[in-house]
Amino acid sequence: MFARVALAAIIASTPVPHSRVVSADPVDSTPHVLDGIVNAIAVVGRTVVVGGSFTEVADSARRTAQPRANLFAYDLVTGRILPGFAPSVAGPVYGLAAGDDGTVYVGGEFHGVDNQRARGLARVRLADGSLVAGFEPRIGGGMVTSLARQGAKLYVGGDFVSPRVALARLDAATGAADPAFDIAPDDPLTAKVKVYALAVSGGRLAVDGSFTTLGGQSRPQLGLIDISGRTARVAPWRTDAYARPCNSSAFPSYVRGLDFSPDGRYFAVVTTGGPRGGMCDTTARFETHAKGTAIKPTWVNATGGDSLYAVAVTGAAVYVGGHQRWLDNPRGRDSAGPGAVAREGIGAIHPRTGKALSWNPGRERGIGVKAFYAHSSGLLVGSDTTRLGREYHARIGMFPLP
Repeated sequence: MFARVALAAIIASTPVPHSRVVSADPVDSTPHVLDGIVNAIAVVGRTVVVGGSFTEVADSARRTAQPRANLFAYDLVTGRILPGFAPSVAGPVYGLAAGDDGTVYVGGEFHGVDNQRARGLARVRLADGSLVAGFEPRIGGGMVTSLARQGAKLYVGGDFVSPRVALARLDAATGAADPAFDIAPDDPLTAKVKVYALAVSGGRLAVDGSFTTLGGQSRPQLGLIDISGRTARVAPWRTDAYARPCNSSAFPSYVRGLDFSPDGRYFAVVTTGGPRGGMCDTTARFETHAKGTAIKPTWVNATGGDSLYAVAVTGAAVYVGGHQRWLDNPRGRDSAGPGAVAREGIGAIHPRTGKALSWNPGRERGIGVKAFYAHSSGLLVGSDTTRLGREYHARIGMFPLP
């Protein structure tokens, strides 16, 4: 069935709460990414910016294909690919964040944009794809995996070694490192630590990755940083939920996506790891303002052996994506255990009970969903496959609010 959806002409550029679950029928207007994978999505006004590792995109009807080097943009209302935004990014894009004045921040594993030097992080104009002069973040020694902007500050995560190690707060206009933020993730047994995901809400920054300490304090794979004051401090919040290895040397670190609820009261974390039980291949809810050294998750929902990479919390649902086959499957071991429900590649969990909701559009599994973006008109989804909601939507699609 084809969706018939009227989108608002003015669309918020930041994620907003939803009062209900999105439709399981994707909109028809989204374009297609014809190869590779989509890793990141941002919305600036009514422009959707899409980043990943790809070379070609097409309009929704697949009549016209256009070359795009790892980054493109389209109009959220009409689906029209923006012809003037075609920067050549020399490497994969992993993170995006909306900027002011019609700009977007682009993070990844690249060394330049349109043959101009821009290592790992750039600020780009949506009007013509050009670099914004004066933004000089000086990222070195690794990639940028995740971005989150809050006002005049840009939070950056990855496995870089400068201007900070793996985690930095930058001036959003100049890219200069903030001297009041010097909290380093570390692991004495890991040669190079990596932040996989970060998210910001009010006075808290959530960070996950291949670390065991934050700012010298024990925080196995997950921690919160208090950013309410001028100087950032590690929050008195610690969980040992992810202290145990998942699958010997194959998954020494297995946390992946995370996202705050719209009101900031809680956040959800998804993991990979293999069919070993525990916190491997799970979604978990944690309360943001809990205090203690052994905080337990409010609930855990297990896939039974399949990885989850992305999560979006809207208030009405906790959307999860990866290459999972089931949810509600704590006793499954690459199989459907008692009580398991089929949720191929994408699913939704009740924020309070932690049980799967009935929403079940399905998607071709592949590697998995790598990006969600929730906004006032629905939920955008980025992945590496072409079937979403039982329709052809190559690597990018959107489920509207009914």
